[in-house]
Amino acid sequence: MAERIVVYGADWCGDTVRTLRHLDRSGVKYDYIDIDNDSEGEKKVIAHSNGRRRIPLVEIATDGGEPQRVAVPRDAELDSMLKKT
Repeated sequence: MAERIVVYGADWCGDTVRTLRHLDRSGVKYDYIDIDNDSEGEKKVIAHSNGRRRIPLVEIATDGGEPQRVAVPRDAELDSMLKKT
């Protein structure tokens, strides 16, 4: 089971809005970090995406394991990740 889900994104980003809506419709609890207002969040996105700002970045942490991260996930891909946790 996922211990914590964090979505790094920006309010102006259509893919971020789509991902947040999908999680909301699915009843999934998450933390949202707007990388335009959080420099540490922006650094995490850039580090994961080889120097680019690919958002949203979804991070799913489970207890005892390395977090799973995916940038710009499709809804089906996100659902699959959530089922595995």
